[in-house]
Amino acid sequence: MAAIDDFRAQTRAWLAQNCPPGARGPGQIPTGSTKIKIEDPDTKLWLTRMAERGWTAPMWPKAYGGGGLTKEQYVVLIEEMRRIDARAPLMGMGTSMIGPTLLELGTEDQKRRHIPPIVRGELGWCQGYSEPSAGSDLASLRTRAEDRGDHFLINGQKIWTSGAQYADWMFALVRTNPDVPKHEGISFVLLTMNQPGVTVKPIRLISGTSPFCETFFDNARALKKNVVGEVNKGWTVAKRLLQYERTSIGGIGGGTQASTKIEDIAKTYLGEDDGRIADDATRQRVISHRMNDRSFGLTMRRSMEESQSGRAPGAASSMFKYYGTEQNIRRYELLLSIMGTQAVGWDGANFSADELTTTRAWLRSKANSIEGGTSEVQLNILAKRVLGLPD
Repeated sequence: MAAIDDFRAQTRAWLAQNCPPGARGPGQIPTGSTKIKIEDPDTKLWLTRMAERGWTAPMWPKAYGGGGLTKEQYVVLIEEMRRIDARAPLMGMGTSMIGPTLLELGTEDQKRRHIPPIVRGELGWCQGYSEPSAGSDLASLRTRAEDRGDHFLINGQKIWTSGAQYADWMFALVRTNPDVPKHEGISFVLLTMNQPGVTVKPIRLISGTSPFCETFFDNARALKKNVVGEVNKGWTVAKRLLQYERTSIGGIGGGTQASTKIEDIAKTYLGEDDGRIADDATRQRVISHRMNDRSFGLTMRRSMEESQSGRAPGAASSMFKYYGTEQNIRRYELLLSIMGTQAVGWDGANFSADELTTTRAWLRSKANSIEGGTSEVQLNILAKRVLGLPD
C-alpha cells in the first residue's frame, strides 16, 4: 500500500508540472496518424511528454516504449488524470486494437517494428474487416490475397474503414484459400495505405462528418512478414482483436465526469433550486444516469484488475461493448431532452458551438450500437458463451 501511495504522490506531482493547460478539458486528441496535423502546441507537448514516459500506452512493456505500469499503477494514473481533467494524450486503433493484438500474438520483429511508432503517435491505423457483402457475417469476406512469394497481391473492397483517409497502415482480413470452409481460409495482414493499388473514398454521414470510408484494392501489396499469426489462421487473430475493440468502444459509456457535466448543463438550461437541478423529473434522470455510469465504471475496473496483465477479458468484452454503447446513446438522449430545441440545430447564430457539437455527437452516437459488432451480435455472444444457452 505504501508503494502505491508513493506512486500516486509522484504521479500527481508530475502531472501538475507537465500537463499543459491546453491539454485539459475537451479538445482534439491525437489519433496517431501523421496525416492529421495537431495545431494546438499544448496538445503536441502533452503527447510528447507522455510518450517519453510511455504513458500513451501505460501498461505496455518498456522494451517496446510502453510505460510498464502494473494494473494498480495504471488505475492510479487514470484517476489522477481525471482529477485534473487531463485529456488522453493519444487514442486510436493503434493503441486500442492492433497494438494490444501484436503484443499478444505478433512476432518479435513485428513488435519491435510497429509498437514503438504507435506509442510515439507517429503512425495511424485503420481496420479492414467489413465488406459490402460481409458485415455481421464477417467470415463471408471476399477480398482475396494471391501468394506471390515474399508478398501477397490483394484485390477487393472494404467498407466502413474508419479513418482510412488519414491512416498510414491497415490491419486487414483477406482470403488466402477459397477452397476451405470460410473461417479457415482467412489471413490477418498488415499493409501500408500509401501505395499504388489502394484507393480510399470517404462516406458522408448524417452527422456531417466522414469518419467512415470505402477502401478499394487493385493489386495492393502486403509483405508476408506482416502476416500476424499463421497464413489461413487469421480468424483467431481477428476475434482476439475484436475483444480489444469492443472493450475500447464500451469504455465510452462510463465515467462520472461526463455525468457531472450533464448535471451542470441541466442547471444552465433548466435552472437551479437550492443548488440542485430545478426540474424534479430531470434531476431523477440525471441521478439515475450518474449511478449507472459509476456502476459501469467500477465493473470495468474490477474486470481489468481480475484479468491477466490487464488484457481484454474474453466474452465479457461483449458485455462492456453492449452496455457502454447503450449508455452513451442514453447520455445524448438525456442531453437532448435537457437542451430542447437548442440541441437540434445545425448551424446559425442562434446556437452555441457546444450546442452544435452536441447535435452532431447525438447523431454520431447512433452508430455505437452497430460498429464493432451490433448490440444484437453482442447479446448473442453473451447468451452462448457466458450463459451457455442453446443456439
